[in-house]
Amino acid sequence: MSDVLIIEDKASFGEMLRSSLEDAGIPARLVKRGREAMQVFKKEKVEIALVDLKLPDIDGIDLVRELKKSDTDTKFIIMTAFGTIERAVEAMKLGVYDFLTKPFEVEQLINLLNRIIEEQKCYYENILLKDNAAKVYGFPEIVGKSLAIKKAAEMLQKAAPTDATVLLLGESGTGKELFARACHMLSPRKEGSFVDINCAAIPHELLENELFGSEKGAFTGAVARKLGKFELANKGTILLDEIGDLDLDLQAKILRVLQEKTFERLGGTYSIKVDIRIIAASNKDLIELVRAGRFREDLYYRISVFPIKVPSLKERKEDIPLLVDHILKKMRSNKGISAEAQAKLQGYNWPGNIRELENTIERAIIIARDTIKPDHILIPIAAKSDDFIESAKTLKEAGSRGRERAEAIVIKRMLDETNGNKSEVARRLRVSYKTLLNRIKKYKKENLL
Repeated sequence: MSDVLIIEDKASFGEMLRSSLEDAGIPARLVKRGREAMQVFKKEKVEIALVDLKLPDIDGIDLVRELKKSDTDTKFIIMTAFGTIERAVEAMKLGVYDFLTKPFEVEQLINLLNRIIEEQKCYYENILLKDNAAKVYGFPEIVGKSLAIKKAAEMLQKAAPTDATVLLLGESGTGKELFARACHMLSPRKEGSFVDINCAAIPHELLENELFGSEKGAFTGAVARKLGKFELANKGTILLDEIGDLDLDLQAKILRVLQEKTFERLGGTYSIKVDIRIIAASNKDLIELVRAGRFREDLYYRISVFPIKVPSLKERKEDIPLLVDHILKKMRSNKGISAEAQAKLQGYNWPGNIRELENTIERAIIIARDTIKPDHILIPIAAKSDDFIESAKTLKEAGSRGRERAEAIVIKRMLDETNGNKSEVARRLRVSYKTLLNRIKKYKKENLL
């Protein structure tokens, strides 16, 4: 939440209010003229404004009417020693949140402000729920006992209690989001929101709106104000996943948020302050992108204050039995898994990492009756397909073998998508059922399936 702006011309009373709010843990600042308040509103977002009705240069209600042109979301509280029903009604019609008659107890004001703050928090949380950005998660559990995963977890535990910007590096499907959530839950910000956004999944022309939000009328179709992810993450943590896919213009704006903790909505006229921790993640070599001129060097050094390498599954195969057990429990399955099936799992290199392992186990649970066996594990056997092609003696033979390998890959993918339904695979590939069976038999024999 931004500071409470107190607009009060009597310096002693205004300073007493500011000091009392600060003591209650509510940041506040004081201006003495309506004109000063207008300048503040032009430059930045104000969440709550405490307005004296009788100011030297403008009537308090007229000031609220003018300030509402800048920001309709600000919560206004009018203070006056000359309270009348007519003035209170006029203020309420204008959308003023409350009307306090002087003298009032400071405790009354603090309770009122805390209620507004709690309402704002609920409002932001509801937006997050609608955007599927805030889900119900337990504490993220990093599973494994390998040296590689232990080293990554130890680095995370050192970084989490600080406010340092963390850069998570690793292949797709390794669990970078899990690490980011764990970092948030182990930090002093754990009571705040965790907001994640995949920079590669949203088109550039929409991503800026998602990150920074927009004002009504900012562009065609902007029929209402939209809060961006940075605003929703205030007091919490934001994960910028696949940050290497950001274009250079957006990289410059992200750099500003990191340096100044401020940004502007699309079509906005004032800066919005945020108190957030940024965690970035990438499956790309960012240094190579810097050398190629596709990633800003200054942004790279800003986000890589604390880099953590999240290991791929092929680097920690000894963790596969633990991961399988964890996945079975997570899916509430009481099915066992045979030693032969475990051996098959550990004989595969898992290019899709933990995400691929989860999908494979989920399919196996559906197919298996009691115990998961090798036939239920729908993955390629440890491939020797490169040797298969390289052993060709002529170009014609190499071409034929390349075609066979491509066919095997397509058949394997179709079998995975249909949970092994060969009739459906034959229909999709437009071949007879008998032809498909012959191809499967042939490619299994040649170790391509």
